[in-house]
Amino acid sequence: MTDLLSGVWGAQVRPSEFSPADWELLLGQARRARLLPRLARHFDDRDGGLALLPSPQQHYLRGALHIVERQRHEVLAELAHMRRALRGLATPVVLLKGAAYLFAGLPPARARMFSDLDIMVERGQIAAVEDALLAGGWISEERDAYNQRYYREWMHEVPPLRHVQRGSVIDLHHTIAPPTSRFKVDAERLFERVRPVGASGLFVLGPEDMVLHSAVHLYQESEFDHGLRDLLDLHDLLLHFGREPAFWSELLARARELGLEEPLFHLLHQAQRLFGLPLPAEAAAALAARPIGGPAMSLVAALLAQALRPNHPSCDSPTARLARWLLYVRSHWMRMPLHLLLPHLMRKAYMARFPAPTGTQRAG
Repeated sequence: MTDLLSGVWGAQVRPSEFSPADWELLLGQARRARLLPRLARHFDDRDGGLALLPSPQQHYLRGALHIVERQRHEVLAELAHMRRALRGLATPVVLLKGAAYLFAGLPPARARMFSDLDIMVERGQIAAVEDALLAGGWISEERDAYNQRYYREWMHEVPPLRHVQRGSVIDLHHTIAPPTSRFKVDAERLFERVRPVGASGLFVLGPEDMVLHSAVHLYQESEFDHGLRDLLDLHDLLLHFGREPAFWSELLARARELGLEEPLFHLLHQAQRLFGLPLPAEAAAALAARPIGGPAMSLVAALLAQALRPNHPSCDSPTARLARWLLYVRSHWMRMPLHLLLPHLMRKAYMARFPAPTGTQRAG
């Protein structure tokens, strides 16, 4: 298996040494990992920029940057529509993940591709926010009663809301991890630290919480098609926020407070391994004091190492497929206790055998 893509950020490979076959492999891996514009921006930030690359690859990567710039404008326009729909509500509207990075001007937004808008509001305000979004044209396409219950009782979000005309999707959350999961987080603690984005009326999570959300989201992931992209997001956030002297001590303390040390340390380990993430002495000592050791934790680290590869034929193997499947099973086990999980999986198996009518979404 040849993972050229991770090596680009880890400085293990140099584009000046690439053959035409290497370029074809690298661009294919980046496309499958949804990192093509991010790769273009990475090369463009170097001395000489994209102009130093061979002409065909240079043209291809410039095209990717044009596409992502157009998407930026589309997403910002949808955020403006959403702000109008939600104005006047008595709850902070907190942007999450890609929308937060873009609107707050954070490094992961540079050339990042995403489509859905993720927002978080207080749980008691979910109905009011849904009503306001419905009036603005966003509706739930989920018609299955079980799936509605799955989302509303057991998950940290309601079923996705799609705009009837423009097709944009809003994922409406009330916390950052399922209430039934091992890593459930009291949303009140998150709302205590949210920060306004200028005078927009929108908010983002505090720096430490933004990093921890990125970590727990990826750690509990069930599909790793863009796992490498999400790990790069985490890496970029850590480099950005880590410039503040107090950040790392506050991050470690916040991880202990919210019970998210396990996801954080695992993803710090992976970011170090793949991208050479520099850690200050305090964080390095904390990671060394709680090493990714022991049979269970070592197995998880090994599975993540396999799954955090581009989902491309060049990185495929029986071992990689097994790792992704085991992490898929593990994600469900972490998100739901057995007395809920087993009936849920039985129903999923039944629905796979007897599919629902076209247009009905499936939970989980």
